[in-house]
Amino acid sequence: MVPEHGGRLNAAVKRWGIPREQWLDLSTGINPVGWLVPPIPADIWQRLPEADDGLSDIIRHWAGAPATAECEPVAGSQAAIMALPRLRKPCRVGIPAIGYREHEYSWRKAGHSIVSITAEQINARACGDPDGWLDHLDVLVWINPNNPSAELIPPATLLRWHQRLQQRGGWLIVDEAFMDATPQFSLCAQAGRAGLIILRSLGKFYGLAGVRAGAVLADSAIIKPLRTLLGPWSLSGPSRYVMAHALLDTHWQAQTRTRLQYDSQRLAALLQAAGLTLLGGTALFQTTRVDAPFLLADQLAAQGVLVRAFEQPGMLRFGLAADEPQWQRLEKALIAC
Repeated sequence: MVPEHGGRLNAAVKRWGIPREQWLDLSTGINPVGWLVPPIPADIWQRLPEADDGLSDIIRHWAGAPATAECEPVAGSQAAIMALPRLRKPCRVGIPAIGYREHEYSWRKAGHSIVSITAEQINARACGDPDGWLDHLDVLVWINPNNPSAELIPPATLLRWHQRLQQRGGWLIVDEAFMDATPQFSLCAQAGRAGLIILRSLGKFYGLAGVRAGAVLADSAIIKPLRTLLGPWSLSGPSRYVMAHALLDTHWQAQTRTRLQYDSQRLAALLQAAGLTLLGGTALFQTTRVDAPFLLADQLAAQGVLVRAFEQPGMLRFGLAADEPQWQRLEKALIAC
């Protein structure tokens, strides 16, 4: 079954009969106060995208990756998620039991065997050989921080996992779509190591999901066939222009990290005051443990507040409000429930 995602606002409009402009959409974990896109020069629209426009160097500098790392701009990390499984023959792929479902869907669709990995399984094997479970895998996909659980694995642990996998020619793929607010936990400084693949996205932190822009950082043995598979012009000219300018705006990035941390803490406090149990959170969302997540999600939706429900293991994820009226509306909706 094709995975569903947050942000399905049109479907909510049809189901609940509430006009689109009256919804408070907190279902996506996307920064509601995104980077302001400047006017795009006319010639950007009229010319084919050019791979030597300097964007790859900008991405490496922004990510803190070494010059030896290969970089491929892509149409959102989703493009890489769909393409990477086609670069390996069918093998055993570890996927977080809780996480972005497109990873499992893409690897399974390409004929690979999926091994579900839970935090409890990893911790249970801490005695003796703590990483022995990796020997049953050829590829491990890890989402850091995780979406929706918000679990964050230390870089040292991920590097240890990578080394174990690489000894047998395995891959470690780290999806850092929600990493921008906490760059100190990124593995990008290690990019270029054989078998280490890092995915980054412009959609979450920058609030630019619609531009469909992201990047893959890896070694040349992976980037070259990926580039061939994706073909020319995998990222549009306007998207390249927007991405380059957004990544160069370090002042906005610093201000936004501060604001998002404050807003995330405010959201956590608001949810706790409403009697909800926090499971975890990032700078862009908070996830609560709920026995009947779809029931509460429907109660909020009836008031025009859209959140993301996860049946297993019973979670409700809340994104950030954009302004004071939205915060007050969320608080009133929670009280009404």
